[in-house]
Amino acid sequence: MAVLAFCSGVASYVFVERKESFSQLISILLLVTWLWLLIDNWLRNKVEERFGVAVSPNVMRFALQVVQQESLFFALPFFLAVTTWDHGQAAFTALIILCAFVSVVDPLYYKKLARHSVWFSVFHSFSLFVVLSVTLPILLKLTTSQSFEIALITAVILTVPSLGNLMPNAKWWRFPLLVLLLCALGAGLWQLRSFVPPAALRLTDMSMSYQLDAQARKPLSPISELTEQSLHENGLYSFSAVKAPRGLNEKIFHVWVHNRKEVDRIALDITGGRKEGYRAWSHKTNFPANAAGKWVVKVVTESGQLIGQRRFEVSET
Repeated sequence: MAVLAFCSGVASYVFVERKESFSQLISILLLVTWLWLLIDNWLRNKVEERFGVAVSPNVMRFALQVVQQESLFFALPFFLAVTTWDHGQAAFTALIILCAFVSVVDPLYYKKLARHSVWFSVFHSFSLFVVLSVTLPILLKLTTSQSFEIALITAVILTVPSLGNLMPNAKWWRFPLLVLLLCALGAGLWQLRSFVPPAALRLTDMSMSYQLDAQARKPLSPISELTEQSLHENGLYSFSAVKAPRGLNEKIFHVWVHNRKEVDRIALDITGGRKEGYRAWSHKTNFPANAAGKWVVKVVTESGQLIGQRRFEVSET
């Protein structure tokens, strides 16, 4: 099952890249399996009443492991493709890799993780959040910000009914404690949303230029060096191409940062569906008098999630 989960995750990503309708089918199947887990107790009771066959709770635990594996390995290639590795996003994607690894190593999963109800509930909720972050933009054409909010709230809400299945013999006070813990984790993740890669958006190109061919929508004359004088005389174009699912309309921002201080934020609208990415640019002309130093142009969503960035340095002469 572990090998199948890994292979299906990679295959799903490849097929999604080639045919978007396939991604919608995979997304629906994954969400249906999570909904099935919610009514597992009710289904098992109905089967026992109707046919007199008792289904072992171990079957539920195995099914839960399979669904978590499929969810993590389905989502992982999307996050790997969009992660900015010199940013805090690397920690979030590394966490997905760690969870995927734990889900396929039975001694770790059953003997370490599953025996601790608190950590297992957090693991369960995190797996659901990860798969929702990928599937919601694909299925419902929601913006990245909307998808993040809904995925976070849904993961917390849908994990609560599952706690009874995860902890059938737990003491009464553990349930409200875990609910509070999940809410606290959800609030913490919202505050750290800039560290969560936007799985539905990918930066396919980003460059800086003094000139731009607006008709061809591409930069001209690649820059070899930047000086204060050239910036004040010509200004600077920041060109980016962002790939998004077909039918998705998203507002993004070019955030100009000078020596770790934000100096400008320019809004841009993009439309999904183009294979090479939707091309957009910002043109900055109002540079500070002392423009020398380290610059970063970040491409971010409305909620502050980083899509990509370009660093450059301006010399005094």
